[in-house]
Amino acid sequence: MLEGKAMIEDTDMPLKMQIQAMASASHSLDLFDVSDCKSIAAHIKKDFDKRYGGGWQCVVGSNFGCFFTHSKGTFIYFTLETLKFLIFKGAVSS
Repeated sequence: MLEGKAMIEDTDMPLKMQIQAMASASHSLDLFDVSDCKSIAAHIKKDFDKRYGGGWQCVVGSNFGCFFTHSKGTFIYFTLETLKFLIFKGAVSS
């Protein structure tokens, strides 16, 4: 497990949820090869859907760009090992 080695770039999640995000990412890296970003992201998304209800999105990789709208209190962007993790719950923009 790699908890404690993540570097949070930005977040508006409650601390308990941040810790869960990093733990889920760490566990995913134990299960999948670091190059299998799609499986890592799917595992984290399913974990968050199960724990906090549906609608979660997860992007994992070493180089990506994005633009999105999220529900308040559901966003985290962090680095763990060589990968970047973006986890958020989508929101309807007006």
